[in-house]
Amino acid sequence: MSILKVLDASFEEEVIKSSVNHPVLVDFWAPWCGPCRLIASVIDEIAHEYKNIVKVVKINTDQNPSVATEYGIRSIPTVMIFKNGIRVDTVVGAVPKSTLVSTLSKYIN
Repeated sequence: MSILKVLDASFEEEVIKSSVNHPVLVDFWAPWCGPCRLIASVIDEIAHEYKNIVKVVKINTDQNPSVATEYGIRSIPTVMIFKNGIRVDTVVGAVPKSTLVSTLSKYIN
């Protein structure tokens, strides 16, 4: 499973009402954000390594301000984890892969 790019219009469908029973990792980012580029490869690795157990999506906060506002995104990168349509965790900043993996592992059955 590759990383899915979601928009304000598709966020509810792809994240909140996600048809998969896996956690959904949402990467809030913007093209001008240096730290976002730093963790992009980490997000890619997680998407690849957990392809059958985690759904990974990215949302560009510049192009999709509604979702970013709704979830109170004040700094990017912000990674949120949703399970069954509910936000269960948030990690802010360009953190090491180990931090994201340990956070994510709490929600993998």
